[in-house]
Amino acid sequence: MATDYDSPRKTDDDLAEDSLQELQARRTDKTASAIDVDPDEAAESLVLPGDDLSNEELSLRVVPRQADEFTCARCFLVHHRSQLAEERGGQLICRECAA
Repeated sequence: MATDYDSPRKTDDDLAEDSLQELQARRTDKTASAIDVDPDEAAESLVLPGDDLSNEELSLRVVPRQADEFTCARCFLVHHRSQLAEERGGQLICRECAA
């Protein structure tokens, strides 16, 4: 439902004047605008563990590690240098693994 933010707002007196029938009519209008979702259509995009994905082809661009990044020796993730916590025996450790 669109909202007109430029329209004047109702005061407490105006809200008290609303009849019960108007409020009930608004409630039924809101429920009538609900979107019907087909469960079969929603389930088509769901991938379950153990599904056969052998015919699927993945395409993503791999970016090499940049000069201002390092690979953590514990979690093997590439982090920015600002995440470097310590260096132990030549191995770089990130903040998350050092904690």
